[in-house]
Amino acid sequence: MNPLLQATLEHLRALVAFDTRNPPRAIGTGGIFDYLRAQLPGFAVSVTDYGAGAVTLHAVRGQPRLLFNVHLDTVPDSPTWSADPHVLRIGDDRAIGLGACDIKGAAAALLAVANASDGPLALLFSTDEEANDARCIAGFLRGAPAYEAVIVAEPTRGEAVLAHRGIQSVLMRFAGQAGHASGEQKPGDSALHQAVRWGGAALDFVAEQAHERFGGLTGLRFNIGRIEGGIKANVIAPTAELRFGFRPLPTMDPDGLLASLAGLGAVPPVHFEETFRGASLPAGDTAMAESRRLAARDLADELGIPVGNAVDFWTEAALFSAAGLTALVYGPGDIAQAHSADEWVALDQLEHYAQTLDRIVSSGNA
Repeated sequence: MNPLLQATLEHLRALVAFDTRNPPRAIGTGGIFDYLRAQLPGFAVSVTDYGAGAVTLHAVRGQPRLLFNVHLDTVPDSPTWSADPHVLRIGDDRAIGLGACDIKGAAAALLAVANASDGPLALLFSTDEEANDARCIAGFLRGAPAYEAVIVAEPTRGEAVLAHRGIQSVLMRFAGQAGHASGEQKPGDSALHQAVRWGGAALDFVAEQAHERFGGLTGLRFNIGRIEGGIKANVIAPTAELRFGFRPLPTMDPDGLLASLAGLGAVPPVHFEETFRGASLPAGDTAMAESRRLAARDLADELGIPVGNAVDFWTEAALFSAAGLTALVYGPGDIAQAHSADEWVALDQLEHYAQTLDRIVSSGNA
């Protein structure tokens, strides 16, 4: 086995063993961070606690121009795992473990490369990507880091992703008036009817966006994730709550979309709250987004990383882009394996990712 891959798997075994599920995000400044500190001799290391389990470790050696970012938190494991999710299993072609694909495999490779080379290198490990309570990157960016560009690790099958959708989540509440369901109802009587009618109008609105496109992505992704309310079948529902999310293209106006969606119902909701927003990649208006995409493409070409297609999933690269930094997404693994039972990452992708990083760092290009 290639020594760099062997070192990567040794680190991955250790990282998977740490419970960094989010939620509950019960992550302190010790544990996995003690392990990281011990693996980074010669680096200037700073650990920052943003509260509620949101912690970053920033490690710098020399005077690097690039920042490599990777999150250490994972989704909760499902009950359908075939073995302990925190014990790494290595097969002929894959490594299986919670977070192995998303994205502790990349973190392990970064540690292996840091010890295999002595070139300039900057690393940022964070712990709050997997829940709608992002603190780490926002807090880090408040310090105005002086890097030319950021490479964010996510499962991209070893290709540079230059563009992806934004993400927004919304909570809506509707109010009606309880009563016996035998009588004729006016549009505003049932809160659940209001929610259902709004949902139909929203689906029609989304269908009208199908012609929109950017960088190989088309249309607006939209999902009603939860509707609840009412009392029973023969009682008019006095209250209802609806949660939905949508993923706009970089060229779509997030505020305009919110305003359009809020105004679709025949009866206005009594509560309409955006609970999370993540910018698209690249961030900015159409002209700025295209300029930033081209800058990221030039960086990928310079580093010898093949450029892949734009993707539908969101990453924290958008936060760096919104702060004015050139950003791209690059990592081992396939998003299809992320968040799944018996999550895995292909060994050949881990090896190629580590070798690419080693080449970049050893040449001084990082």
